[in-house]
Parts: sequence; structure tokens; C-alpha cells
Amino acid sequence: MNRSKYRSKKYNIKMQPIINSQISELKESATLSINQHAIKLLNEGKNICHLGFGESPFPVPVPMQTALRENSHRKQYISGRGLPELRKAVADFFHTQFGYNYTAENIFISPGSKEMIFQHVYLLEGPLMVPSPSWVSYGPQAAIRSKTFIPIPTDINNGYRLQAEELDKTFSNQRFLQSILILNNPNNPTGSVHLPEELSDLAEVCRKRRVIVISDEIYGLTKFGKKPFEGIAKYYPEGTITTSGISKAFSAGGWRLGFAMIPHELEEIVPALSAFVSETFSCVSAPVQYGALAAFKNYESVRNHVELCRDIHEAAGEFLHQRFLDIGLNCPKPQGAFYLFPDFENYKDKLNSRGIHSSTKLAESLLNEAGVDLLPGSDFYLPDEFLGVRVASVDYNGEQLLKDFPVSSKLNQELKTSLFPKLADACERIEMWLK
Repeated sequence: MNRSKYRSKKYNIKMQPIINSQISELKESATLSINQHAIKLLNEGKNICHLGFGESPFPVPVPMQTALRENSHRKQYISGRGLPELRKAVADFFHTQFGYNYTAENIFISPGSKEMIFQHVYLLEGPLMVPSPSWVSYGPQAAIRSKTFIPIPTDINNGYRLQAEELDKTFSNQRFLQSILILNNPNNPTGSVHLPEELSDLAEVCRKRRVIVISDEIYGLTKFGKKPFEGIAKYYPEGTITTSGISKAFSAGGWRLGFAMIPHELEEIVPALSAFVSETFSCVSAPVQYGALAAFKNYESVRNHVELCRDIHEAAGEFLHQRFLDIGLNCPKPQGAFYLFPDFENYKDKLNSRGIHSSTKLAESLLNEAGVDLLPGSDFYLPDEFLGVRVASVDYNGEQLLKDFPVSSKLNQELKTSLFPKLADACERIEMWLK
């Protein structure tokens, strides 16, 4: 067949791709975007306090690093559900540490807990509910699925912890055959941790309303205080899918390994999720899975590292909390994770007079005028006119602090100032900017 006629003609056609509208309307993740922007400014030699991105500043525990190196030769595909030994180790770890009774057969290893949350959001029918404020990616994940998204307002007087009556009120004028609640505990962006009685009350509402809970417990090992962390799975085991990973307590965010644990009462999800996984990410890198195995199979080898990191996070959070109160900001005291959620409502009139009427403008002005990088409250499903911001309390040299942190000393504000100079500088800049 002679095809020369096609080669001889010139077609002046401009390619115009047609993009899925749910995707095209998304903006880049606020946390990832602010981190790249901050890195760009730092690389340009700008002196900024980077409080916008929640990445652990500590090194990965040595046993995990060693296991990763020793297993770097492993190149085979692993089952989409994950390495059997790792799934068993995760099940045993969460049983020992938190009393959960998930089985290895119903655990999935994924490239980060974020991906596993998305898989469930996509897979499960029904609207997605989250407390407001909540982590920035839940809403966009619902939008990709064209899923109804319902932020539930919470109260600063409760530390922004979702209350049973607030959840129950969501159902007052609507009925759902099934709904999904994501409960991030300890919480990003507030640092709050639910009380046992709050979890018990929430469980009763979920049981009554046929709610499937995705309990995002990525900060579960970064809970402060002497009392151990409790998740809602203790009170609502039949309806709770628990997700976690190695990015926070184990400081291995870039390794991209998370997991989801599904109760046997919801095991109908398992074959569908298994098929979904097989057609999307296939499996997590084999060497990384062996690296994670070293931590979960022998937690005692990393326990001291994890707990020292937690104590430093607590000290940093306490320092910032006190400074924010001194400055005149409203701010619940963090009880876990490495975030605080202060607001500038006491300065509303003064800021309005400077043309600052939104959290977006507030964050923009603090970066451009004071060199303090943080995230606006509107990214966390709060009204933009509410002058709240999220602060990540991790702008310090974690590797050095692991060596220098005075574990046996009582930490006063003066000592904390010397331990966290960038955090102290950020507070000084905010205070001066407000004058």
C-alpha cells in the first residue's frame, strides 16, 4: 500500500490533551508544594525558618539502614500484599504495642500509608467524612473519586478533637447506607490525641451509623506523656481499618512504606483490594520491605532511638507552645506528632488593617515579610477567614540533637531555646512582625 500521500502532507494541528476534570482541578499537595518552595528559597541563600513541612529530621535507625544494605540485591517482585514475614511482624507488633488483633492475612504493605488510604477511599462506597481541621490530602483524594466530602467542624476548646455529638450531628439530616470516617490520631495539623472516653463514644456513633473508620495512626508511636497510645480499633475493632508506616517514628519518609490492617469483619474488602493493588502499584520495593522488617521484627533494637526522637519532638512542641502563648496566639498544647495549630484571631483587627483578611494571606505575608514558612488553615478545611496556621516543629538538626539532648535534665525554656535555635528564631520573627 502506498502511504506517501500521508507523508507528503503537512498537518497544522495543535495537540490539545483532554484531561480528567477531577485531576485537572487539583492543585499540588500543599505540604509537598511548600517544601519544594522552601528548599528553593534556601538554595537561593534566603534565611527562612522552615515550619511548613512535617518531615522527621532524624536519621533512619541503624538496624533498618543495615538491613536495607544487606538486602539491596533483592530484585524480585513481591506479592502485592507484601512480604509475608513483614506482614506477620506488623501484626505481632501492633498486638503487643496497642492490643490490636489484626491478622497477617488481612494486612497490605503499600508505598506509603497515603497510598493505602487512597486505595480505600477509592474502593469503598459512601461519603468521606473528616474532622476539620484534618490532613491536606484527604479532600483531594475524595475529589479524585468524585466522592462527597464532609469536613466536620471541631472546637478549639476540645483541642480540635472530634466529639461523638459532632459526628452524630452530621447524620441528622441525611442517611447513608455506608459512610467513611478518617480519624487521624495523633493529629496532623493540631498535635491532638483522642482521650479513651472520646474514642469509646465515637465508636458507639460509628456502630450505630454504619461507619467504616480509617484510623490514620502514622504518628501512633509519637504520642507524648506516660500513658500509652490508644486507637479507636480498641473500641470499634469490627469497623476500623488502621493505617500506619515508617515515615514518622522511624524517620524513613523517602523509603515509602506504609500499610493497612483490615479486621476480619471487613475481609470482603481484601480480594477487591488485592486486585486493585495488582493493577496499580504492584508491590513495594523488596529491599525497603526487608529494611522495615528489621524494625518490626526486633523493635527492641530501635526502641531507644524511636523514644528519644519522640522526647525531642515533645520538647520542641512544648517550647513552641509556650512561646506562642507568650506572643498572644491561641494554641492547643500538642499531645503527639510534631505539629501545632496556633491562630492569630487575637490580632485580627490589627492584621485586617494591614490587608490580611485570610489565612492564605497570613501565611504568604509571614513568609515574604518575616521569613517564616508555614501553612494556612484553609488547606486543612477551615474557612479562609479564620486566621489559623499549621506549624511543623522540626526545623532543627535531628542527628546532632540525638547526641546532645540532655535526657536526664529538666528542660526549661532557656535550655530549649539553645536546643532549638531555628524554632526560637521563628518565634522572634513572628513576635517582631506582629508589633
